[in-house]
Amino acid sequence: MPTTTAGPAQRLLDAAARLFDREGIRAVGIDRILATAGVARASLYQHYGSKDALVTAYLERADRNDRSRYRQSVRGLDDDPLGRIRAAFDLAAAAARRRGYRGCLYLNAATEFPGPASPVAAVVAEHRARQRTVFREALVQLGHPDPDETTARIQLVYDGGLAGSKAERSSEPIERAAGLAIAMATSS
Repeated sequence: MPTTTAGPAQRLLDAAARLFDREGIRAVGIDRILATAGVARASLYQHYGSKDALVTAYLERADRNDRSRYRQSVRGLDDDPLGRIRAAFDLAAAAARRRGYRGCLYLNAATEFPGPASPVAAVVAEHRARQRTVFREALVQLGHPDPDETTARIQLVYDGGLAGSKAERSSEPIERAAGLAIAMATSS
């Protein structure tokens, strides 16, 4: 039975993801991605058009995977809004450990692509908006008196936990941030 291998587009995306996760987006050149993927330069332009488009595809795939992991982790928690908030932090802690404490890939990308017109900025903004929606829906379900402001504060604590995790090379800052978020969610 013949063995099937991933096509050039998939190999490019997989190679880029491995390299970007390990070294950062701007630190990795196109030639390195092409060599790692084992594809010709024409494949990059045929499938993605540019490195920026490949970066966007990388972030979009990461976001889809993150949303899928979140949906799986909160299955059965419809009546547990605090559990859903906690799940976001637990997933972030697991990702920090898995990625070797390289920081949040979305915040890292936002740092490397600071322009608001960048397609990368749009993907990061969409990811963060979906995350805030998760927090806000949980707060509304809890009957929190100010879900909008508390959502913003939980997002800030979440971001701080991720930054602390990167600086300390530990998931403990994310775990402490989760405790703060739960405390904010339950205070009136």
